[in-house]
Amino acid sequence: MVARAYTVAFEGVEARLVEVQCAVTPGLPAFSIVGLPDKAVSEARERVRAAMASMMLALPSKRVTVNLSPADLPKEGSHFDLPIALALLAAIEVIPSDEVERSLSLGEMSLDGVLMPVAGALPAAVLAAEEDRTMLCPAPSAPEAAWVGATEVIGARTLSDVIRHFTGAAVLSPATPGEVTAAPATRDMRDVKGQERAKRALEIAAAGHHHMIMTGPPGAGKSMLAARMPGLLPDLTPAEALETSMIHSLAGLISEGGISRSRPFRDPHHTASVAAIVGGGRGAKPGEVSLAHHGVLFLDEMPEFNRAVLETLRQPLETGRVTVARANNHAHYPCRFMLLAAANPCRCGHLSDPTAACSRAPACGEDYLGRISGPLLDRFDLRVEVPPVSYRDLDLPPSGEDSAIIAARIRTARDVQTARFSEMDGVGTNAHAEGHVFEEIATPDAEGQAMLGRAADRFNLSARGYHRVLRVARTIADLDHSADVRAPHVAEALSYRLPSQP
Repeated sequence: MVARAYTVAFEGVEARLVEVQCAVTPGLPAFSIVGLPDKAVSEARERVRAAMASMMLALPSKRVTVNLSPADLPKEGSHFDLPIALALLAAIEVIPSDEVERSLSLGEMSLDGVLMPVAGALPAAVLAAEEDRTMLCPAPSAPEAAWVGATEVIGARTLSDVIRHFTGAAVLSPATPGEVTAAPATRDMRDVKGQERAKRALEIAAAGHHHMIMTGPPGAGKSMLAARMPGLLPDLTPAEALETSMIHSLAGLISEGGISRSRPFRDPHHTASVAAIVGGGRGAKPGEVSLAHHGVLFLDEMPEFNRAVLETLRQPLETGRVTVARANNHAHYPCRFMLLAAANPCRCGHLSDPTAACSRAPACGEDYLGRISGPLLDRFDLRVEVPPVSYRDLDLPPSGEDSAIIAARIRTARDVQTARFSEMDGVGTNAHAEGHVFEEIATPDAEGQAMLGRAADRFNLSARGYHRVLRVARTIADLDHSADVRAPHVAEALSYRLPSQP
């Protein structure tokens, strides 16, 4: 008799169905797993053997063979423990085989049969819904998987609970979706003394999902401003939360039993490798650009990043998608993120500081910022120079608006864009508008068009730069509650583009 259970193998954010076949045949006692398993899957036989022994269930004195089909698909991870155990229990008629075949399971087992949480429960639940199967997983992973809603998710704590569930002795209740409540933001924009222009640029960037770079001397507040960006961004929509959480689930970052509606904010160190940023390594795992999907990727001290790392960002910034190609694996990940960067004007940091001297000016700044290539720099919609702050300014009382007021304006502007692009797939903000839609929404009035034309001729704007100015102007008009893009909106958008333009 061949018993069957079902589980998944992951290719990017997609889960592929894997059939776990178990045959118990006469012969010398043995327990083998075939079907291209990795080391973690091969070791499952020892965990399954020990877990069954702890329940006083002895393996038959026969040959046990487990095949993972399709056999040419690499199987990686410890989540194969539970489906292998279920197929074996069905083969020796401890649990009904037809009930096992109607479910999809994943989970790691400890030696005493306790089920441990695993990565990838959310993509697995999506596949279970498509295949019209019940999903069985460890209890800590169940609230995450139940977010899919289109399939019944059963969370079990031990292998004994699973056996009692399938035999009807103690049927487990379906899990309910879990949601993590974000802690109140403690970093407020009012904490930043001065820097009104940079605050305004952050508001525009958050409202239209525009890429932004800040340059200024050390201590001017660049990192402090960036740290307040999460408090300005609106919550993820349910669809965005599902997309983002599927990537985080694969990376094993969902550990609190639910899904968060807060937008991701990733700030990798400048020593990060190409694989860490764009994805790759063993198993072609998602990188920081994908973990920041629908959120922010902050690169502090951007010129200090490896040149190869920075250049790999160019394609993801344009397409919103990254392909990680390996000899035996190709994975596709979405990466629609907002790039926020900070840089000193030169290596010593004092090139633009009137109170300090740079001994190698201007070559110091040209060499340092020259590490950021022109094509990459051209992809930033807003470029802001952050001036130094004197100690006298720090003694002044807090000024300006707090984050809650600015965030309310940003939500209103985002709502306008959501309604504008409601019938377009893959477009939700002004930064992603293209083609005839872009021309319809961002064409300025005659005065604004003339101003933009003069600026393009005078500063030699590229075609990309020209269109990015119009996108920023459209966002400024949305913040101004204006249906049309007018000359003042174009003028402000140009002011964030031209200072750093060579």
